[in-house]
Amino acid sequence: MEDQFIKAAALIGDPTRASIMWTLLDGRAFTATELAISANTSPQNISMHLGKLLEANLLCVEKQGRHKYYRFSNKEVAYVVEAMANLIPKPEIASKKKSENYPPIKYCRTCYDHLAGKIGVALTDSLLEQKIIIENNSTFEISSEGEKWFSDFGINIEDAQKQKRIFLKPCLDWSERRNHIAGSIGTLLLNKMLNEDWIRRTANSRAIVITGKGEKEMLKYFKIII
Repeated sequence: MEDQFIKAAALIGDPTRASIMWTLLDGRAFTATELAISANTSPQNISMHLGKLLEANLLCVEKQGRHKYYRFSNKEVAYVVEAMANLIPKPEIASKKKSENYPPIKYCRTCYDHLAGKIGVALTDSLLEQKIIIENNSTFEISSEGEKWFSDFGINIEDAQKQKRIFLKPCLDWSERRNHIAGSIGTLLLNKMLNEDWIRRTANSRAIVITGKGEKEMLKYFKIII
């Protein structure tokens, strides 16, 4: 077990491979060329690094036409990468005014397939305060009232539970140092907000933009003032 851990840590710890993993937190699949540009390395070098990550089953590859697309082999790999980001020292904030001036990536972003950043944490806090979800021994559970809430909100709990993945879990946010929601419920919340134009993705970034409609709906459902 120790040897396997050391091998996995060494794989992710390489600067080029770490850059690949960070880029893939976007949740989308990327070509080798795109990952080479992101990691600022050559096509030959990126091919070697991708081969090692594939061999370790940290990545998978899908072929579409002439192109190959790389992504995480499973969602748990993304959770590990995001959790490692919590080792980044949090910068000291000189004043309250500066603390309110969030960079977009820290204010609202995707964490692979769910919402993160200040808004992701605020949404989670709201669900806890409304007792829609309950924290129990460092895990999240949906309350009986929460089941009705999600149903009224348009999310089918039973379908989410049938998915072959984690249903609901806390995920430590690297910029806020507090938990946001991950798992199939987190994905369904993110997808609903995207599909109903509460939020929009930005080009070449994990940062998320909140629309005017989103501001109204987040205030209505989550008591979040944007």
